[in-house]
Amino acid sequence: MKTLTKITLLLAMPLLLVAKEATVEQLFSVQITKVKKVSTHKSRKNFGFVKADDARIYHIAPRYGGFVTKIYADKIYQYVKKDEPLLSLYSPEVYKAKEDYLNSYNYTKNRPNKGMLRSAKLKLLLLGVSEAEINKLIKTKKITQETTIYAPKSGYIFKKNVSLGSAFNAKTLLYEIVNLDEVWVETKVFEKDVPWLKTVQNFDVSFNTTPNHYKTTQKFLYPMVDEKEAALTLRLRLNNQKGELFPGMYAKVYSQTPNATYLTLPSEAVLRKDGKFYAFVVGEYEGEYEPVELDVAPLDAHTYIIKNGLKEGDAVVSNALFMMDSDAQINGLY
Repeated sequence: MKTLTKITLLLAMPLLLVAKEATVEQLFSVQITKVKKVSTHKSRKNFGFVKADDARIYHIAPRYGGFVTKIYADKIYQYVKKDEPLLSLYSPEVYKAKEDYLNSYNYTKNRPNKGMLRSAKLKLLLLGVSEAEINKLIKTKKITQETTIYAPKSGYIFKKNVSLGSAFNAKTLLYEIVNLDEVWVETKVFEKDVPWLKTVQNFDVSFNTTPNHYKTTQKFLYPMVDEKEAALTLRLRLNNQKGELFPGMYAKVYSQTPNATYLTLPSEAVLRKDGKFYAFVVGEYEGEYEPVELDVAPLDAHTYIIKNGLKEGDAVVSNALFMMDSDAQINGLY
């Protein structure tokens, strides 16, 4: 091992100027740290936004045309429960189908062949008439002009395109109901982070609007790269039974790998030079230091993982690296 003689002299030689002035040894005292083995996890922080689950968005678009006669759900963002009435309407097509069904029922009541009745009922079901309304028709033997549309699921009305007395054609979107019992959080991750995601199982998500943290293991990486950002989209599924999360909310996503054992050094003990990493190892004699090239990876903002170059317990300089670097260059050590 080569001796950095200049450093040895500087550390040993006092600066005799005035009584209260510090010595060079005091100004440039070398502090030592050791390579340690730690058991911990890697963690990262990303940012994203809440989105509605596509599978929980329901469109109310009747398969027939008609006229709105009564509106029950009359406000945008109103919360409706499953099977709650949304509106009543008159549709000539539905009215005719009801009439055909009741006539088929009366005709086949005392006949063994019920094929006609089943066909007439199927037509009503395909038009979207509820089973309850069909049973009521048979029970009362009375054809009502109005047909009521009910909410297929509980949720918020995100779109409302009807008003009292308005006419609509078949397949017109009347309501969009969004169920938020489960939501997505989407966050951007860079291509280099894809191997990281393969090792991560648990995610912790926090929001500015609530002190509660949401944990999930359900992740999906979209198989598409945003060319402008060179990033992929990671989707997490969160349980929102408390109803605290809404689309558009800002989210902080924390992820971490399972615990593993690493050799580590503080970041201030590692010097980066020309794309390579070095540490100054304490030599056999006092004041002797030698640069050693390392293979490292960041563990966090203050710590490096030592992949190669040092072993547990090795002592290295933890400060004054600028001085070591200058002297090493003068002595041609690297």
